[in-house]
Amino acid sequence: MRTQTVVAEPDRADDGAPPSPPSSPSSTPSDEAHSAFTPPLGVEQPPLFEDDQPTSEFALPDGAWTEPPAEPEGSAFEVPEAVRPDAVRAHSGAGAGAGLHGSTAYTPAHGVPMLALSKEAPWQDRMRTLLRMPVGDRPVPDTVQRHDDQGPAVPRVLDLTLRIGELLLAGGEGAEDVEAAMFAVCRAYGLDRCEPTVTFTLLSISHQPSLVEDPVSANRTVRRRGTDYTRLSAVYTLIDDITTEETDTTLEEAYRRLAEIRRNRHPYPGWALTLASGLLAGAASVLVGGSVIVFVTAACGAMLGDRLAWLCAGRGLPEFYQFVVAAMPPAAMGVALTLLGPHVAWEGRPSAVITGGLFALLPGRALVAGVQDGLTGYYITASARLLEVMYFFIAIVIGVLLVLYLGVQLHAELNPEAALHTVVRPVAQTLAAVTLSFSFAILLQQERSTVLMVSLNGGVAWVVYAAMHDIGRISPVASTAVAAGVVGLFGQLFSRYQFASALPYVTAAIGPLLPGSATYFGLLGFAQNELDRGLASLSKAVALALAIAVGVNLGGEISRLFLKVPGSGRASSRRAAKRTRGF
Repeated sequence: MRTQTVVAEPDRADDGAPPSPPSSPSSTPSDEAHSAFTPPLGVEQPPLFEDDQPTSEFALPDGAWTEPPAEPEGSAFEVPEAVRPDAVRAHSGAGAGAGLHGSTAYTPAHGVPMLALSKEAPWQDRMRTLLRMPVGDRPVPDTVQRHDDQGPAVPRVLDLTLRIGELLLAGGEGAEDVEAAMFAVCRAYGLDRCEPTVTFTLLSISHQPSLVEDPVSANRTVRRRGTDYTRLSAVYTLIDDITTEETDTTLEEAYRRLAEIRRNRHPYPGWALTLASGLLAGAASVLVGGSVIVFVTAACGAMLGDRLAWLCAGRGLPEFYQFVVAAMPPAAMGVALTLLGPHVAWEGRPSAVITGGLFALLPGRALVAGVQDGLTGYYITASARLLEVMYFFIAIVIGVLLVLYLGVQLHAELNPEAALHTVVRPVAQTLAAVTLSFSFAILLQQERSTVLMVSLNGGVAWVVYAAMHDIGRISPVASTAVAAGVVGLFGQLFSRYQFASALPYVTAAIGPLLPGSATYFGLLGFAQNELDRGLASLSKAVALALAIAVGVNLGGEISRLFLKVPGSGRASSRRAAKRTRGF
């Protein structure tokens, strides 16, 4: 029996009529003649296109985004709402936290929305946003400083970036702000795919020119640290000029200005710092109820401790022993007032004298920076900073305990109940808070133009604390946290409109809130062998210190959420820190 072969008929295809199916199994076409697009038996042949031309595999089929006819409710073939064209347009600007329905946690079919950065926003906000993005999702840098057709010298740009980061980290700036500054300098000179890394003592940065070229890395170690907020402000001004298109800053000009910043002397001489230390201790003693005698005694003790610390520093002793020596004279002054007699002791308030001396030594700047690094996800740097704070605190404890133990052996009447008899004097204490912040700003070597502003900020912080604690009878920890939040909010506001660091506007203003009295009475409890009382007071001091740090950081975050960027009509935003729990 012969097998019948089906032959295609071009004239019938030209007429547009579909071929008739085979009438019997014996007429089944061969594999060579069977097309992949030939419908199976019993399925109607679809009509050809009107132009009688085959559809290109790269052409968008007609009706790909047309709204399909409505299906019955609950149909398994109903088009999901998230893939409809209107849903695509609606979700194109949704954030990463939009929820499970319409969430952009997974890459959507329409792609990831392009990030739009406002040039009117401060460079800190723009760089923080870019740093918390994956390298592949960052937009191509818009080179601000163009001076050579061949591009900048990569090693020189990386070296300049590390030198700027070193000055910022040595001046006490947070790790996130240091990384943002380094990232801003690299992008301003046109380097893409840069990754800065900041730890407590090491700075590193890597640059990968392309996916087929070897990366270039450089690092720098921070050997010495010093508190000079005038130098810190000058570095921020240099970074602002580098990242601004209106200012032409070549690499040679940036190196020259950076060298001038390093060579500049401190704005205040050593004797002015010593007087500021005494003024700070005297003002702090007035805050806790001291009189004129207390003010003078506390100031003398703090100035003597400052000079002894400078002497130890000149002999090369570590900073730990400098704090031990600096804490002893104020405590000795308080014990001496007690030994002079009960009448003089009550008028002099030895507890206020010792508390005032502790205010000048407590490392509030390092504490705030450490907690801020921890809250923003830099846990290694935060651990190192907090460990440094612990060492300083232990040094203060050792210095004060040595003197208090000697005073107990000499039968000095040190009364821990004096903390319950604090005299409330609103006007005098507010002026003392302003004076304390003023002297603290001098010790931090701030610019003269910022001293008045930070002093007023410290006075506002004390008014908020006193109103909540003395009048509202709210716990001191909650009152301290709210007052520190006000300091952080105002400090961030001042810095944003000056395009500068927030540290000069925040650190000195938290001076009146430092837990000096709680620290002293905790140490006194240990010296008198009352461990329960001492542990309770020291725990209160730790809680107050953490409340200050968290409050300052929260105030700064609130300002970024709700305050509008100067020159634009929208609020600044920043992606969240690195997630550690998977949601």
